[in-house]
Amino acid sequence: MKKCSKENIYKVFNALSSDYSVYVPVKEENRTFYKKYFDGVVLAENFKTDRSAKDFFFPQSEDLMKFKTQGKSIEIIDEREESEDFIIFGVPACDEASLRILDRVFLAEPVDTYYQNKREHGVIITTACSRPEASCFCSTFDIDMARPQGDIRTYKIGDYFYFEGLTDKGNKVLDKVNALLEDVDQGEVEKEIENIQKVKEKLPLKDLSVKDFGADKTQEFFDRKEWAELSNACLGCGTCTFVCPTCQCYDIKDFNTGKGVQRYRCWDSCMYSDFTKMAHGNSRNSQMERFRQRFMHKLVYFPTNNDGVFSCVGCGRCVSKCPISMNIVKVIKTLSKGGENE
Repeated sequence: MKKCSKENIYKVFNALSSDYSVYVPVKEENRTFYKKYFDGVVLAENFKTDRSAKDFFFPQSEDLMKFKTQGKSIEIIDEREESEDFIIFGVPACDEASLRILDRVFLAEPVDTYYQNKREHGVIITTACSRPEASCFCSTFDIDMARPQGDIRTYKIGDYFYFEGLTDKGNKVLDKVNALLEDVDQGEVEKEIENIQKVKEKLPLKDLSVKDFGADKTQEFFDRKEWAELSNACLGCGTCTFVCPTCQCYDIKDFNTGKGVQRYRCWDSCMYSDFTKMAHGNSRNSQMERFRQRFMHKLVYFPTNNDGVFSCVGCGRCVSKCPISMNIVKVIKTLSKGGENE
């Protein structure tokens, strides 16, 4: 275990910037987001960003390749460059867990090499959540906000940052700044973990449970009458999918540049009426069907195909961002046995 003062943390970032692009959470105009570090950047007080670290590995829009045609011949141009080595500092436990969910999608055969390349070059420095938000419910999915995973975990305690290397990749990073860090025992960190556990027990959603959901529950939930009422107010805006750290749906499009064709992919949403639209139309024509698809995937379909792992990490972004306050928490409570609408 190592530590450095709040003043020295910027020296750590400066030192690492010679070998890595370092991204840190900043707050500007009431928005918290990751920004590439340069001398003068000031860390946000709360590291929970409006958008998750998913953007670094599965960006909202990404060029895939180009095509050039001449007569009947087609030239395929792979535009990819080797990803830079980069560090994301201050990732909360829920967002780190979301990357392991995305790994199950993009690193399964056939491997998505665009995603894989970024994962191999990225270093995740997580932070324990000493000030979780009221909308947080990561413990519902057995995520420990006091002991986040990643390559390096950090604790912000008083005037110091504490560092603990968890992987070879993380220890390599710490070795580069060892001269700026000092050794420390685990005592202060153990006290902080106890304090975080006490805070967690006071969260409004601490007792939220998904014990009634999971693998092979399709028949039990698919035709529940509550879907109609739950989806009635849904605007189909897709906000919940765009702030979600585990959503992985995308569309692939071709754009004629005048000099050839650029193929790119961009995020899509199962809440949109044209999602997966085929020649004959859409297989989910009503908002109720699209609404049901989103939450059945999170709570039933994904765990059915992924060893019981849910496709939600309880980050609470959909709870705080939905314009009509309809979110996965209400779905869980309503459809659970003994739920609030039972």
